Amino acid sequence: MRTPFLRHLVASVRILALMTVVLGVIYPLAVTAFAQTVVADRADGRLLEVDGVVVGSELIGQEFTSPQYVHSRPSAVGHDGAASGGSNLGPTSPTLLDAVDARAAAYRSENGLAPDAAVPVDAVTASGSGLDPHISPANARLQAERVAAARGLAVDVVLDAIDDHTERRPLGVLGDDAVNVLALNVALDRLG
Repeated sequence: MRTPFLRHLVASVRILALMTVVLGVIYPLAVTAFAQTVVADRADGRLLEVDGVVVGSELIGQEFTSPQYVHSRPSAVGHDGAASGGSNLGPTSPTLLDAVDARAAAYRSENGLAPDAAVPVDAVTASGSGLDPHISPANARLQAERVAAARGLAVDVVLDAIDDHTERRPLGVLGDDAVNVLALNVALDRLG
């Protein structure tokens, strides 16, 4: 005859084994199967290929610094997917305010803007993850002249590419319109 302790121990081990199989094997397989059949491109990371070579994911921001490319927003983690995170600096932090001022001055300088020109907030502040793949259409449009000059294209061609790669806000009310920087830069490379 089993003691109450032994009965409870056996029942606990059985429940542990059952839950391990259900939650550790069956559930992950079901979610993976669902994702691969319903939203396969997102489940695989929306990888972007150029001539059969993966150049990045449309879901993770990359750093672009060359004048012929539209630049991503700043990143507190250097766009390192393994180190996602923000700076954790508050809005009154002198370190953050100095960084924003320096980024704004650099942005104005590299894009040929007046020293007192308004700069989109996403051009001078990092996202919470440091990996945001999008910038605002205003940010992209302010970079169009620099990109066009570096590529030898008409500004209107670059602006059209920006418009073509502007993703409208979901359901027409959630968030803001955004431009995927990697997808735009790949499209600009195809233009010349």
